[in-house]
Amino acid sequence: MGDDAAKTRIKFCGMMREEDIAAVNRILPDYCGFIFAKGRRRTITAQQASRFYRLLDRRVKAVGVFLDDPAERIEALAAEGIIDVIQLHGAEDDAFITNIKEKTGLPVIKAFPVRTERDLEAAARSPADHILLDNGNGGTGKRFDWSLIRGFDRPFFLAGGLGPDNLREALEEISPWAVDLSSGIETDGVKDERKMLQCAQLLREGGSAAGTADRKEHRYAD
Repeated sequence: MGDDAAKTRIKFCGMMREEDIAAVNRILPDYCGFIFAKGRRRTITAQQASRFYRLLDRRVKAVGVFLDDPAERIEALAAEGIIDVIQLHGAEDDAFITNIKEKTGLPVIKAFPVRTERDLEAAARSPADHILLDNGNGGTGKRFDWSLIRGFDRPFFLAGGLGPDNLREALEEISPWAVDLSSGIETDGVKDERKMLQCAQLLREGGSAAGTADRKEHRYAD
């Protein structure tokens, strides 16, 4: 993976099987997402996450994905040592984010749905270590209007309907600091190693977070 400041990071999200972890270990993205948000198709239990974490290559950071979960539940899962990063996809406010960071000592990614330019104002000032821009509360598999984020000057994870067919376009048009892929790397609802590898190769061979992300990255923690 390396420490090249110009590269676009990659996160594969929604791991549900040991085979998914084996594929992650072969491809070595920067992040691997475990979904704990209740009621989602890709939700896994703490027991599953613990098993996956033991199998996961330590060069890949495990991200726990939550949606309006009580702070106590997030803190308990963090204390189990099965996640390296916390990702919040609900209505968690700045105080909640700051508290979770202090209580767990883990970096936080906060997701923001982008429907209008005003949605970006909260994202720009968020105390989260990283922000993620998406179509909704995650897992929609749909792309939002990228024109809304042109000129946005904080590095961000780009999510929402990304896959092998449009990833190059995203890199060229948006230059995200990182990309978050889930449904776009699946076939018939199951993670597809061929698609995962295709996306990773595209990023490593020609994708870089140029322009805005390069200029601004030093302001935020990696």
